[in-house]
Parts: sequence; C-alpha cells; structure tokens
Amino acid sequence: MRVALAGNPNCGKTTLFNALTGSSRYVGNWPGVTVEKIEGRLKSNKNIVITDLPGIYSLTPRSEDETVSRNFLLFEHPDLIINIVDASRLERNFYLTAQLAETGIPMIVAFNMTDIVRKNGDFIDTKELSHRIGAPIIEISALKEEGIPELLNAVETAAEIKPPRPPQYSASIEKAIQKIEASDISFPTAESRRGFAVKILERDREILQSLSVAPKTAAEAEKITAELERESGSDIGALLANERYGFISRILDGCYTKKEKKTTVSDKIDRIVTDRLLSIPIFASIMFLVYFISVTTVGAFLTDWTNDVFFGEWILPAAQSGLESLGTADWLVSLIVDGIIGGVGTVLGFLPQLFVLFLFLSFLEDCGYMARAAFIMHRFFKRFGLSGKSFIPLLISSGCGVPGIMATKTIENEKSRRLTIITTTFIPCGAKLPVIALIGGAVMGGAWWTAPAIYFIGIAAVAVSSIILKKTKPFEGAESPFVMELPDYHWPSPKGILLHVWERCRSFVIKAGTVIFIACAVIWFLSGFGFTEDGFEMTNIEESLLADAGNLIAPIFRPVGFGDWKAAAATVTGLVAKENIVGTLGVLLTKSEATESDVGLWQAVASLFPSKSAAFAFLVFNILCAPCFAAIGAVRRQMNSRTWTLFAVAWQTLLAYAVALMIFQFGNLADGEPFTAASGAAIAVLVGLLYALLRSPRWEEKFFRRRKK
Repeated sequence: MRVALAGNPNCGKTTLFNALTGSSRYVGNWPGVTVEKIEGRLKSNKNIVITDLPGIYSLTPRSEDETVSRNFLLFEHPDLIINIVDASRLERNFYLTAQLAETGIPMIVAFNMTDIVRKNGDFIDTKELSHRIGAPIIEISALKEEGIPELLNAVETAAEIKPPRPPQYSASIEKAIQKIEASDISFPTAESRRGFAVKILERDREILQSLSVAPKTAAEAEKITAELERESGSDIGALLANERYGFISRILDGCYTKKEKKTTVSDKIDRIVTDRLLSIPIFASIMFLVYFISVTTVGAFLTDWTNDVFFGEWILPAAQSGLESLGTADWLVSLIVDGIIGGVGTVLGFLPQLFVLFLFLSFLEDCGYMARAAFIMHRFFKRFGLSGKSFIPLLISSGCGVPGIMATKTIENEKSRRLTIITTTFIPCGAKLPVIALIGGAVMGGAWWTAPAIYFIGIAAVAVSSIILKKTKPFEGAESPFVMELPDYHWPSPKGILLHVWERCRSFVIKAGTVIFIACAVIWFLSGFGFTEDGFEMTNIEESLLADAGNLIAPIFRPVGFGDWKAAAATVTGLVAKENIVGTLGVLLTKSEATESDVGLWQAVASLFPSKSAAFAFLVFNILCAPCFAAIGAVRRQMNSRTWTLFAVAWQTLLAYAVALMIFQFGNLADGEPFTAASGAAIAVLVGLLYALLRSPRWEEKFFRRRKK
C-alpha cells in the first residue's frame, strides 16, 4: 500500500513523516526543505510505504518541486492521501484540499498544529466538517506527537475509506467538465476522470501531453474552455479559483470560528527584525556574532585544544612511539602518523568549531528567524535580480552546497534558478570552515574579523555575480513574485536542534573517515615517493611526485600570492572535498616538520605565504572557486546541461582568481612593494568589474543598432 503525504509548504509534513515512519529527517522552519519525494515505511506496518512530497499550494505547479508532487499524485496514483492541513490557517490550506478531492483518491485530512488552534481560542467542528467534505479528519500535533496513534490506526484501516466528494462548481463549469469527461481521452482510472478533466479545462499542457491527447480532441477542449471564458467574462484560472474559495467558504460556514486576533509576541518581534531600516543591520549583526563566536572565540578555543593537545601532544606522539615499539617499518609509521593521523586528524580538529556553528544556525532556523531572513533579504536581493527564494538555497549551503543546489528547485523562474545555482556555493559551507579557521588562526593571528569577513565576502560575490550576469541576455528578465508564509516564533525543540547538529557533524566525520582518509593516504604516497637517480623510490618531500606536479601548477597562482607548490597542491586537492585543503597541508607540513624543523603546524602554515595579504588571497580563492566534485555533480544534475555546468565552474573560478589577485596585489602596494605587471593586471580587473557592474544592460544593443544605421 502506498500513502502520499501532501500539504502546503511548512505545514509539518516532514515532522509527521518522521512520526509515522520513525525516521529522523531534519525539519527546517521554512518552505522548500523537501525538494524530492522521500519514502519510508510505516513503523507499525512495514507493508505500508509513506511518501513525503514537496510542499505545494495547488495542483497547478510553478516550480520543479511542485511538479514532482503533482505528477506523483496524478500519475502514480497512490492508494491513500494524507492531506496535512495547518489548522491554524484553515482557509488557505483548504484550497489544496479541494483540489485533492478531485483526484478520486481516498483521503485522510490531518489537522496539524491543533495545539496552536486551542491556544488561540479558535473553534473547529471537525465532525461536521468531515461529513461535508466526505473524508475523515484527525486532529494531531506532529511536533508533540499528539493524535499520531489515531492517525496510524486510520492508515492501517484505509481500505474502508472512500474518495472524498469533489467540490461542486456552478452549472456552466460542471457542464464543461462533463463534456471533457465524455470525450475520447483515455484517462488512467475511472476515479481520476474528473481531476484530469479539470486540469485539461485549466489548459494544463503537460497533462495533455502526458495523456497523449489527440490534436483534434485538444482543440475541442480548448474550444470548451474559451466558450466558458466568454460566458463568464473571466480567465479560467481566476474563475476556478473563485469557485474553489466559494466552496471552501460554504463548507467552513458554521464549522469554523476564528477568535479575533490580538497582537502576538511574534508580531511585536517582527516590527523590529523586519523593519525596513533595521532588518539588514540586525541580520548582519546576528551572522557576525554567529561566525565570531563559532570560529574566533569559543569554537577557536575548543579547536586549539583539540589540535594542539588532543592530537598534537596525545595522539600523534602515542601513535608514533607505539608503532616504533612494535618494530613497525619506517614507511608504515610515516603513512599512519604523517599521512592518516596528520591529515585526517588536522581536519577532525576543526569539528568543535563546526559543532558550535551548526548549533547557532539550527537555533536560528528552528525558532523561525531564518524564515524572516529570507523575507528581509528579498528586499536586498531584488535589487540585483534575485528573490527571497534564492536566499533559502544560500542558507542551506552554509551547511553543505549539495542540498543548497538541490533546493533551487523551489524557484519558478528558470533564469533566476540558474543564476542561484551558479552563486549558491559562494556561501562558505561547513567543509570550508576548517580552511577559514586554519588561515585565520595560523596567519591572521586569530583576528576576530576573519570568519565574519569571509561570510560577507561570499554574500558580496553573490551580489556582484548577479548584477553582472543579470545584465546579459541569458539571465535577463523579470523576477517571479515572492510569497512566503512566516511561521510564529517559538522556542526550538532541543531534540530537533541536536538532530540537525548531529546530522551535519556526522556527515563531516564520515567524509573525513572516507574521502579525506583515502585522499590523505594518496597525498602521503605522492609526497613521499618520486623518481631519483636510482629510479622510483621513497624520497624527501621536495623531490616527490606531488612536488613535481605542484611546481608545475604553482606559477598559475604566483600572481595571487601562493606560488609555493604545497599551497597550490592543496588548492587542487580541495576539488575532491574542501576539507582536503586542510588535510593536504596537514600531511605535507607534518612531514616537513618531522624531517626539517621543530616548528608547529600553525607556524608551518604561516611560512607558506609571503604576507598576510597572500594568505587571505589563498583563503578567499578557495572559498569562492569551483566547489567540490559532489557539488559540481549536483550543478550538472540541476542544470541538466554540460555547457551550463562548465560555465558555472568557469565563472566561479575566474571570479575567485580575480578577487584573490586584487587582494594580494593591492595588499603588496599598501605594504610598500614596487609596482609590477601583476599590479597593473589587478587594476585592470578592478576597472573591468566596475564597468560590468555599472554599465547599462542594453548598451551593446544601442551601440550595434547605431552602427547598423
């Protein structure tokens, strides 16, 4: 038996999915968390498969995630629909309920958040309402797991549930629907005839194509729709919307009484945090504090102890002495101590900072503030061609770029969606945080501004890229309207926060134990073996295979300040996983320390760069350049185009190089270094960027039109 969970965005579907299946999927307090259909089995009956669908407002999709839900409901025809309704916003949620009733699929209506309804003093006569719509209504609170046993019982006895009564429209609309039902169209099931007929009446081209409707029949359906529009004097979409809201008004009459709403705590807070003048400074201050505390103060203290004491004084010496006492071969001691522990241990040493960062972000997401941040940033984003919906992928990318890229499915406008995909990974993800912490601690002296500055540089890169690209033909065009429901503020569930932090930290540790583990072993081999006069053998690091490859690509990075082959090699290995940058430096510099000097890792990292501006250029380049292979793969899947994927990677890398060039060269000039050709190139890049930002988007058209005349 297959059961579909369907409802509006942010109505509690994923929370209910977890309660029904015993799963532990993270629930975000904003729309778009679920962008693919997710399946699980009912915990009390493994023969029942539950499918959590992306949130939709209606069966007329405007984005890819809504199309996923619509197609599953209409074409895969599940045995039962659980329609999750936010009972505190009944009128708007019932618009989808009215459409689901037309699919001919048996349905249970789950009134979620009934605890809020009671708290607000609202009244719902669920027994009478259930009778009017012809479907059982069960009151639940998915977050508090109230009413879940009753819902489970209803699902297990779903064979007794009949399809609900569809909405009855005006005589003229009903007549039009009947004409389409009576045509020679081959509908998937007899029960779904009405639902498909309504979609055809709405001119749903995808439905016509999916049903392989003959051109003659499609023309007859179009004639029926056009005739109905002439009679009513209204567009078919607006006409059906009015009819549905009329139906909702009739069935709720006498069954639903909403108490007069007073000013709530959420309203009072929103007057401040969403204020036109105060909202952006408040958001900037909050994010500054998050990164300042996570990376520079509390997180830095924990990471320093982990790197210096736990790994530096306990693990590494103990491992080396233990292996040597067992008579282990020197090469194997080097592999384990320098390669694996030195590389993976260096990466894991930054786990405390990630934990603190994810703790703060999870709190802000769960309490409802980040939903406001999307609303706040819409006013900022729309100035350069994006909407508040683009902020949600950017926010998700602060954890990992892959789900952030996937979350762009919620954006209706294709050009805006492409632009968001290209710019999403500019936001520092969890994998980049160790790089920020390493450079900030080793070179910048733990400067308080390093981590927050990198976060805002990421946002600036999004803005600059959007302004420049939006002025080109492939990205130009008006934005779709931004509509988002703001949840009430509430104190987050400790379980939910810890679940979110656990999932993100576990992902980081798993990557360190797999991808980075293998990468560090490979880097150890490449940095320990090479061709000498005696052939291929173990050699010192400066004559290794990795040194040869690093020296080959190092000249590319010399103008941006990190021409040392170790830094160049670390940058390239970062394409596998951004944590690899730290792991690579951990392997290379641990081996250097063991063979050449007595300095610690921090000092060894600092010695790679001729100046602080060079180190900062290295950091900025690795934050903005092409993301890891997993994220590039996600870009390829979402773009569905090799050309667009290559463009995205090229744009990110070239912009990163341009910014790094300006940072290093202007830093050199500020330090009194002589003017060079690279300095001139940095000035030319700055002029070019300013021109691209300030130019008129139609300048080329006017110029060429004038030339033709």
